[in-house]
Amino acid sequence: MTWMALSRWPWPLPAVLVWVLAWLGFVGLRLMALPLAWSWAVAAAAGVLASVLVDTWVRRGMLALGFPLSWWLVTGAGGAQVLAAWPAWVWLLPLALLVLLYPPGSWRDAPLFPTPAHALDGLAEQVPLPLAGRVLDAGCGLGDGLLALERAWPEVKVYGIERSWPLRVVCGLRCRHAHVRQGDMWRHSWSAYDLVYLFQRPESMDRAWDKAQHELRPGAWLASLEFAVPDVDPTLAWPCPDGRTVWLYQTPLPTERPPTQPGPAEAVSA
Repeated sequence: MTWMALSRWPWPLPAVLVWVLAWLGFVGLRLMALPLAWSWAVAAAAGVLASVLVDTWVRRGMLALGFPLSWWLVTGAGGAQVLAAWPAWVWLLPLALLVLLYPPGSWRDAPLFPTPAHALDGLAEQVPLPLAGRVLDAGCGLGDGLLALERAWPEVKVYGIERSWPLRVVCGLRCRHAHVRQGDMWRHSWSAYDLVYLFQRPESMDRAWDKAQHELRPGAWLASLEFAVPDVDPTLAWPCPDGRTVWLYQTPLPTERPPTQPGPAEAVSA
């Protein structure tokens, strides 16, 4: 069982499991004689880290706040006295981790949507890319999209960009053959890539298409899992093995100009 498989469990089972594990970790650290403040902070931080597995802000908040709130309820008034004696950094640690995971600039982008492992298998037969071409996963998260792209086009160079620093570190560890950097996918130029892959949200697709039209070189592709560009006919709508759709848009190739005929002034006299 993997954490990504856990994220697909029916709600609220993921939350219950995360809360139980946070409490087990807290108790275990206390049995190891770790100070109370450190044990509490580590357990709370674990809930924040686990919040990347769910796809709405309400559920993320439930995972992140589950342990602190339940600890408050269990300890009651005694807990309030303990909290008053704790240093301020105990509360700042989970908050700082939450901001690192979800920088404010990324709040209007898609939540963490992991690409299924085999979702892009066979796509290379429909969209051949040049040998040693370049593919970008814009908003690569934990790296599931990069792994799927590597499976689909093993001969190309795969790149990823992710705004969240902790997610970028985990992605780099999971995808050793990819070039992963931290940054803003909307400010990073797409001009160097033969294909840009997205698994965003419907509200982002107009913006993505506008950026693709301005920055992708002629003949390059924009690929979006599940969500199409509104009011734009795709070059190809490819059904994934799991029933989803990859919407593909190729930027226009340069039109070939017909050879010009010599004008009267250019005619060669006999």
